[in-house]
Amino acid sequence: MAPTCLRPLLRYRSFAILFLTPLLLLPLPLAVSTREARCAYIIIIMAVYWCTEVIPLAVTSLMPVVFFPLLGVQTAKKVCLQYLNNTNMLFFGGLIVAISVEQWNLHKRIALRILLILGVQPALLMLGFMIVTAFLSMWISNTATTAMMVPIVQAVLDQMDSTEYDVTMMEQATGQTNTVIELGEKSTSESTAVNVVSNEQVPDDPRSSEEKKIRKHICKGMTLCVCYAASIGGTATLTGTGPNVVLKGQMNQLYPNNNDIVNFASWFGFAFPNMILMLMLAWLWLQCSFIGLNFIKSWGFGTEKTTKEKAAYNVLKAEMKKLGPISYAELNVLILFVLLVVLWFSRNPGFVKGWASGLFPGGEKYITDSVPAMFVALLLFILPAHKPWNPSKSDAEQTEEDTKKQFISAPLLDWNVVQRKMPWSIVLLLGGGFALADASASSGLSAWLGHQMTPLGSIPPWAIATVVCLIIAVFTECTSNVATATLFLPVFSSMATSVKIHPLYVMLPGTLSASFAFMLPVATPPNAIVFSYGHIRVLDMVKTGIVMNIIGVCCVSLAINTWGRPMFGLDTFPTWANTTTNE
Repeated sequence: MAPTCLRPLLRYRSFAILFLTPLLLLPLPLAVSTREARCAYIIIIMAVYWCTEVIPLAVTSLMPVVFFPLLGVQTAKKVCLQYLNNTNMLFFGGLIVAISVEQWNLHKRIALRILLILGVQPALLMLGFMIVTAFLSMWISNTATTAMMVPIVQAVLDQMDSTEYDVTMMEQATGQTNTVIELGEKSTSESTAVNVVSNEQVPDDPRSSEEKKIRKHICKGMTLCVCYAASIGGTATLTGTGPNVVLKGQMNQLYPNNNDIVNFASWFGFAFPNMILMLMLAWLWLQCSFIGLNFIKSWGFGTEKTTKEKAAYNVLKAEMKKLGPISYAELNVLILFVLLVVLWFSRNPGFVKGWASGLFPGGEKYITDSVPAMFVALLLFILPAHKPWNPSKSDAEQTEEDTKKQFISAPLLDWNVVQRKMPWSIVLLLGGGFALADASASSGLSAWLGHQMTPLGSIPPWAIATVVCLIIAVFTECTSNVATATLFLPVFSSMATSVKIHPLYVMLPGTLSASFAFMLPVATPPNAIVFSYGHIRVLDMVKTGIVMNIIGVCCVSLAINTWGRPMFGLDTFPTWANTTTNE
């Protein structure tokens, strides 16, 4: 029970935070009349608003456009340029391609095909759900992936449950019939009595409490694996989730001469093995927690498919049958999707000359990952969704209605669909973050923070990276992952340049850890979607999520200190970071 004096404050919490935060912090810019102090004033207010969500995240992100010019921190022209820069265009193009995949149900076809290949034994089914979810989250939003996968999981679980119920009822009925026949040989009266008793004793659900408990555990494991796999899968690609894009943008803002060290290919080379390792460990942990590590029972070694497994397989087959044969539009979207991935990987692979410099003289200076993203996005609005010809009809058979139809049908993607499905709030949130990073650097606030952190130079870099992971993994449980990355990455950058370690040594672990929101339903939308189905309690997610966070921190620490070192040259302090510091 809150004290009487605090009750009005709790009642008007949002109002109090919204208006008291600027007032309480007002002495900072008044007492210290420097650009750094004024910039810090706005950043702290935005941090409080982002953490408490007293106003929508996207609305908070627009504050730099108003207050940086008013307080003389930066010109309006410079601030506004950050809201749709190169990195945001990359994210925007990737989202358009993801929307086209969702629009034509290509993601569902891929998911069902992989699940049918992997099989339906409990362990394999869970692994199948995780692999499919993680793969789709690499390319489309974690929320959309989870929203698509959870109903499939639910349908499979419901079918397995109803089949198990039917089988149990049948077995019980068969057992009772045999008993009646045996007793009937003694006397008719006895058999009648037994029949009456047996009829009275048939319960609504004949399964034992132990069987129900096992099924409940399996339901928890199968649904939790989806939201965890979505968060893990998003870390594998540069456009997979918001924090990755924040890192890319802030590297370009803070270190403009970084030689494009973070691009699609380099990020994938570092993050994809880490994602695979995390996914396997998460699968083992979930299997151990909810199914049990019985390889013969879970994997189905040396055993035939049970009735439940056959029922689950039939559900997946039925869902696949509903989709029908692959359509002309799906095929086109698949080809464009593959084309985009190939263009991203081959633009500047590093070990060979990429197409950017090979086909276009000086292209490496002009062409970034946003170019192929927007090129493929443009094609989606041009290429037709249906065949422009009808081979089944000859010219003589063409009807008047056919001749009136346009030669080229509607395109693969309509702008109204994009406008409806595009997460504009994330685009604005990214822009607000880039505006903060740019203002922090130009005002001198980043340099000031760096000088305050100079004593940290005595701590080994691997220890700093591990502490960074732990701080972000805890903080992201109660704050948006994009907002967390936006707030902390400039601080980590300042710290790295002040203690003369490679900026990516601390910024990479911080970025990946921002996606490790495993403990609370409110931590990330995939968790909320899974929680809404009612199979799990908050305590279940907390207990499982703590270990998931530990797995994540250990995997990232391993990755950054092993294959991350040679990939990004983390053992040396780069000249491009040193030049930026001197400036």
